[in-house]
Amino acid sequence: MRHHPARSRYGVTRRPTVSGHGPIRRRSVSPWYPPLTVAADAAGVFLPVLAVYLSAHEPRPPAAATVAALSWLTVRALRHRYHGRTLGTLGENRGLLATCQDWLALLGLLAVLRACTGESSHVATALLALAPAPLVSGATGAAIHRHLAGRRHRAQAVRRVLVVAEPRLVDAIVAQLAARTDHAYVVIGAVAVGEGGEVTCGAPEMGRLDAVVPPCHVPDPVPEGTDGSTVLAAARRRHADLVLVAPGCLLAGERLRRLSWAVQDAGLALAVVTGLTEVALRRLTLSTAAGLTLLHLAPPLRHGPQPALKSVLDRSAAALALVLLAPLFALLALVVWLDSRGPVLYRQTRIGHRGTPFTLWKFRTMVADAERRRPGLEAANEHLSGPLFKIRRDPRVTRIGRLLRRTSLDELPQLINVVRGQMSLVGPRPPLPEEVARYGAVALRRLRVKPGLTGPWQVSGRSDLSWDEGLALDLFYADNWSVTGDLDVLARTFRAVVDGRGAY
Repeated sequence: MRHHPARSRYGVTRRPTVSGHGPIRRRSVSPWYPPLTVAADAAGVFLPVLAVYLSAHEPRPPAAATVAALSWLTVRALRHRYHGRTLGTLGENRGLLATCQDWLALLGLLAVLRACTGESSHVATALLALAPAPLVSGATGAAIHRHLAGRRHRAQAVRRVLVVAEPRLVDAIVAQLAARTDHAYVVIGAVAVGEGGEVTCGAPEMGRLDAVVPPCHVPDPVPEGTDGSTVLAAARRRHADLVLVAPGCLLAGERLRRLSWAVQDAGLALAVVTGLTEVALRRLTLSTAAGLTLLHLAPPLRHGPQPALKSVLDRSAAALALVLLAPLFALLALVVWLDSRGPVLYRQTRIGHRGTPFTLWKFRTMVADAERRRPGLEAANEHLSGPLFKIRRDPRVTRIGRLLRRTSLDELPQLINVVRGQMSLVGPRPPLPEEVARYGAVALRRLRVKPGLTGPWQVSGRSDLSWDEGLALDLFYADNWSVTGDLDVLARTFRAVVDGRGAY
């Protein structure tokens, strides 16, 4: 687990130097992100359209550029790309892939306007003029993401969270938030519910709610001694931006309802922890029934059109890549053969979909007797927390092998496994039989999908990841994959290969 000094071990920030009991207000941690994004989007359409139309002598260049820019801003706004809390994130609905989807929507909108107004510019000219739009918007989003990620690693641009829950739930929530820094939440205090148990996560306890619901007859203002006044007092002392409530045996139903009234009537943001973890937003939908709020969870994609499309795309793309990369394969084979004695290709048994073993192919990057030398290197294993065996400077790796591993060129023969249907282009890392033998029931779930030539582990640090981090990524992928998500991973793989971080 990685932590920045600005955050403590448990994700709790230092005590604020400012105190007081003034009104609680929501803060925007990135006030300049939306206007910068809007300006970049407008310029990325207006200037290229104006320049191309002027050079091509198309009619009314300023008007065409203005309409195109306004249409682009409208499409992006309707798809919530300028929301201050989500700008700079690369989740399901962000990134270059989402920008390309917006661009296709822009083309459709402009086609309708063209038909309605009788606009007569050449289609090729219009497409050329609009081509820079997704590139500019994507680059702007990536730049904001890098800037925001750097600030969050320094515990800046964050939302100050007060957790309200039973002590065991407080500890679990704080540990979950502290495990990663790719989010905006930093716990600055807790209000425990119930008389038993202590908060052991390190978050300062700012108050405690009784185990029994106290009487409440005056809804506004909140009377002293009630849940609402206790939570609001703690939020003011810690200058919280958000109250994060975890329902439980002692905090549910009418009691939770009254607490939500008190918090929101004071102008403070409120969020409720559902208890679900590692579930993609696209799988969740809300509904109401008899006054109850229902959270519906769609099942993972195991059957249907998307898995079938994934299989077709995998095999066809891998077959095409094998043909196009044939000269590179021949060159790499010659280099490996000249560098050290042994076979050019290395074959190894791996475990695939639903526990089926298969033979995985790679360019050989180690000496021929690498497996015989492994027992003597067990003490140097850097992955002690799980079944993986990795050494940063493995003495068995050849000179050319180090280059092949850093550039991931040694993985290219696995395209054969993809064509044969044993692997996918995108998926979890294919494990060894001895690793699977040590799996528990949770880890076995990663075998519910085919292993991949690349995957979330490839674009998130590879061998630098701990066993728990890699397993969490694989489990999230197994339950939440989609074809568009796979395309996004493939696009990010190129950057990961160029960077070479964690490849050894």
